[in-house]
Amino acid sequence: MFRIPALHLINRTVVVNGWAAARLISTGAPICNATDGYRPPTPMIDLEDKSLPIPEYKEKKNEPLQLQKSRLLYQSRKRGMLENGLLLSTFAAKHLAAMDPAQTKLYDRLINLPSNDWDIFYWATGVKPTPKEYDNEVMNMLKAHVKNNDREQRFTQPDLYAKA
Repeated sequence: MFRIPALHLINRTVVVNGWAAARLISTGAPICNATDGYRPPTPMIDLEDKSLPIPEYKEKKNEPLQLQKSRLLYQSRKRGMLENGLLLSTFAAKHLAAMDPAQTKLYDRLINLPSNDWDIFYWATGVKPTPKEYDNEVMNMLKAHVKNNDREQRFTQPDLYAKA
C-alpha cells in the first residue's frame, strides 16, 4: 500500500513592519499517525549538487533493423525539449526509412550518446562546432535539414503513422 506522508508544520509568529503574522514552516519530517509504526523514509535531495548521475546509454546488440528504426522514430519524437522534438521528428520522418544499417547506427549514437539535448541542437544549428565523434554523414544530413532550404512548415511533429 502506498502512503503519502503529511509534513509536520510549525506555526511561527513573524513581526513585519510592526504587524504580527502567522507563518507555517515545514520541517520536512512526515507525521507518523499510523498505529502499525510505519514511518516512510524522507528523501533528501541536495539541490546544489550538480553531479547527478545520468545513466550511460547501452547500444542494443543484434537488434533487427526495422525494430531499431521504429525505436529511433519514437525517440526522435520524445526528446524532452520541443526544439529537438520538432527537428528530429521531422528529420526521422523524412530520412530514417531510407537509411542503411550503418547510417541508422550513426543516427542512434547521435541522438542517444550525448547527455545534453541542447548540445545536439547547437551542433545541428551550427551554434557550436560538432565534435569529431558526431561529425559524420548523418550529422551533415541533419544540418541540411535544419537549414530548411525548401522552406517547409515544421510547426508540429509529423503523424506517427501514414494516413490511409
